[in-house]
Amino acid sequence: MSQTVLNALKAKFGDDILDTVSAHSDETVVIAASKLIEVCTFLKDDPKMDFDSPVFLTCIDYLGHASTIDDDESPRYAYVVQLRSLSKRHRIRVKVYLQENSFKVPTLSGLWAGFNWLERETFDMYGIEFEKHPDLRRIYLYDEFVGYPLRKDYPKDKHQPLVRREWSDE
Repeated sequence: MSQTVLNALKAKFGDDILDTVSAHSDETVVIAASKLIEVCTFLKDDPKMDFDSPVFLTCIDYLGHASTIDDDESPRYAYVVQLRSLSKRHRIRVKVYLQENSFKVPTLSGLWAGFNWLERETFDMYGIEFEKHPDLRRIYLYDEFVGYPLRKDYPKDKHQPLVRREWSDE
């Protein structure tokens, strides 16, 4: 894939594009969380972009790894979204670096309904809060579960509260 999408993003958003990476036919754009909706709306709605297919959405925990950006405070997490345009035959990875003390991003479920459950999964496993999500609650784990098991500092032998539920056929 050419760098058409990355060039279009740089032209449209200028300094709001924090970084771009193009390697092995994978294009990645790094943006601030505050620009997520604006950038993704452009990617979806602009006829030259036409990103109509949400592929995946997840989080990466960099605990114990060298920083990928040069700052005094390296980000611990990256929120990652992969999009694809079926008609234009291109794809892009959108990445937002997050610190644990600002673990919020706006929901993309209003742009791509398919991200609704993926955001709930990422919330459940990592604890990212998706602002304005229509139904942000745990999807795999029970409500009393403490912590986020896919974070690298989650203790593998942690005991969770035992919850007994009475089920009714009514």
